[in-house]
Amino acid sequence: MPALPTLPRPPSLAELLPGSLRRRIGERLQNLRIPDFTVPGPVARLVAHLPQQPPTQALTLALNLALDRVLPRDTLSPLTGRHLQMRVLDAGLRLDFTLAGRGFRRVAPAAGTKPDLVVSATARDYLALALREEDPDTLFFSRRLRMEGDTDLGLLVKNTLDAIDWDALKARLGGQRQG
Repeated sequence: MPALPTLPRPPSLAELLPGSLRRRIGERLQNLRIPDFTVPGPVARLVAHLPQQPPTQALTLALNLALDRVLPRDTLSPLTGRHLQMRVLDAGLRLDFTLAGRGFRRVAPAAGTKPDLVVSATARDYLALALREEDPDTLFFSRRLRMEGDTDLGLLVKNTLDAIDWDALKARLGGQRQG
């Protein structure tokens, strides 16, 4: 069977744009900020009645991908077996999870029990934290990020996130894509 001809690689966006335009677009993208937004109330009321398992599974998958690569398991060991809850206030989400021996997993909340730690914020503020646009301390002291329950666990989570060298991680991920 004859080999299929290989198609030429399409030019990248950087190759198509002139230098000055490419530079201006790059500068704008670097200074891009997340707009202020709130999930509309009717959407939040609907989401609050939907099963919370799919978004919790997505969260635990993301945490497990970061575990041992970005999030040091030994530092997080005090979270083992503890019931953690992440509330996305404007989206009606309550994501219940724990750290187990094999990683993060979803927890079905038991009636009448409270999570050991509840971290609450809006979708916009969680996104800003993830993109390092906002600092956890700034959100905490402006009462946009709240912690209830075992505050030692909350400080552990906050300090672990603060200790991550995001620039080194971005460089490492960028190098993997190119390599």
